[in-house]
Amino acid sequence: MEAVGINTLLVLFISFLLIYILWNSKYRNQNLPPGPTPLPLIGNLLQIQRGQLANSLMKFSKQYGSVYTLYFGPKPVICLSGYETVKEALIDKAEEFGGRGRMPTAEKVIQDYGIGLSNGERWRQIRNFTLRNLRELGFGKKSFEEKIQEEAQYVVEELKKLKGKPYDVTKLFMEAISNVLFSIIFGSRYEYKDETFVELLGIVDEMYRLFSSPWGQLHTIFPQVMDYIPGPHQKITSVSEKLMSFIKERVRISQETMESASPRHFIDSFLIKMEKEKDNSTSEFNERNLVATIHNLFLAGTETVTSSLRHALLLILYYPEVQEKLQMEIDGVIGQDRVPSINDRENMSYTEAVLHEIHRFCDLVPFNMPHMVTKDVEFRGYFIPKGTEVYPLLCTVHRDPTQFSTPYKFNPNHFLDDNGKFKKNDAMMAFSAGKRSCPGESLARMEFFLFLTTILQNFKMTSQTRFTEADIAPKMTGFLNVPINYQLSFIPR
Repeated sequence: MEAVGINTLLVLFISFLLIYILWNSKYRNQNLPPGPTPLPLIGNLLQIQRGQLANSLMKFSKQYGSVYTLYFGPKPVICLSGYETVKEALIDKAEEFGGRGRMPTAEKVIQDYGIGLSNGERWRQIRNFTLRNLRELGFGKKSFEEKIQEEAQYVVEELKKLKGKPYDVTKLFMEAISNVLFSIIFGSRYEYKDETFVELLGIVDEMYRLFSSPWGQLHTIFPQVMDYIPGPHQKITSVSEKLMSFIKERVRISQETMESASPRHFIDSFLIKMEKEKDNSTSEFNERNLVATIHNLFLAGTETVTSSLRHALLLILYYPEVQEKLQMEIDGVIGQDRVPSINDRENMSYTEAVLHEIHRFCDLVPFNMPHMVTKDVEFRGYFIPKGTEVYPLLCTVHRDPTQFSTPYKFNPNHFLDDNGKFKKNDAMMAFSAGKRSCPGESLARMEFFLFLTTILQNFKMTSQTRFTEADIAPKMTGFLNVPINYQLSFIPR
C-alpha cells in the first residue's frame, strides 16, 4: 500500500512538472508584456491580495511598468498604466482597443445582450440607438434639466424635515438619482416610501455589494473555479434576476399601453424600433436587448452618481474652506431667488474645478470595465493577440504625477489656471475615454452639478465626526470606490 501511495505521488508530481514546463514554454514564447510569473491553471491568483484587486494592480504597475501582463487563471490580461499609455490605447487606437471584455458575474444573467457587455454589430446598433434616443428624450435640453431640478427640490424638502439632525444621505440620494432614471426609462417617478421602489433599490444596493466583495472579485478573476464553489457570489444571479423581472413587467405594461405615434419614454421608443425592424434579419432590436440595456443603464446610473455625491459631501466636510468658496460662488452667480441651472456652470469656474477634482480624487471606477482588443495589435513593442482582455487602470491615470501636481491630494487647483478660470485636463477619465466611454456621462455630470449646487445653495453642512485623511481617501478595494458611511447635519442658510 505504501508503494502505491508513493507511486501515486510520483505520478502527480511528474504530471504537475510536465504541465508547468508546457505552460512556462507557452507563456515565455508569447511576445506579451512582462509581468509576475504565473502558475499553471491558477495564473497570478496567489499574488493578488484578497479583496484588494485595484491596489494589487497598481502595485504591479510600479514593478513592471506601464504595460504588463497578468494571468486570471490560464487567461492573459493586459494592464495599462498612466495617462499616456491609456490615452494611446483608448483614444489613439480606439478601434483596436474598443471591444468589451468578459464580466462573468454579470454574464450569468444578461449574457452579451444590451449595451454594456455586447460587442460588434449588436453593440453598435444598441449604443447608437440609445445615445440618439436619450438626446431625443431630452438629454441636454431644458425639459430634461427641469426633471433633475424637480428631484433636487424633493431632496431639499426631505433635508429640511430633519431640522439639523445628523443623517446618512445614502438612501435619499439613491432614491433621487433613481427617480431621474425612472422618468427617462419608464416615464414616471416613484414616491420615496413606495414599497416597490424601496425593494428595487435594495436589490441594486445588494448587487453592488456582492459585485465588489472579495468573493465577487475572485469570481471575476477565476470564474472557471468560482462558478462551482459556494459563497455569497452565487447570490448575484438570483438578485439580478429580480431586477430583470421588474424590468420585464414594465416592458409588458408599455406594450399594452403604447401608442406608436407618441412614445412616452425609452421603452416605448425601443418597442417602436422593434416593430419597424421585425422583418430585418440583421436587426438587434428585440426584447432581450431591451431588457438587458435597461438593466445596464439602471446599474450604471444609480450607485455611481450616488457614491459620487457622497464622496463630494465628505470632501466638503473635510475641507470647510472649499464649502465656503463654493457657497460664495453660488451666492454670487445664482443667488437665493432661483434654482441652479446647467447654464450657470460656465460662470462658476471654482465649482467646475471642484466637481472635476472630486471625480478625479474619488476614482469611482478605479480600473474601468474590462476592454478587449478586436484584432491582433502591436502596442509599445509587444504583440497582443485578438480577443485578449485589457484593463485600463484609470486609477493610475488620475494619480499620474506628470498630469497632476499633487496626485494623492484633493486639490481643485488641478483644474484652475493662473487666473482662477476653469481649465480642462484630458487626464480626468472618470467616465473612461474612446469608443467605450460612458454613454450616460452628460446625464451624470448634469445631475452632479444640479444636486450639489442646490444642496449648497440651501444648507451649510456640518458633522460631529472629525474625519481624517484616511477617511476621505478612496479605498481601492473593489470595482467601485464607495466612501465610508458617515452622518452630517444640514443647517438651513
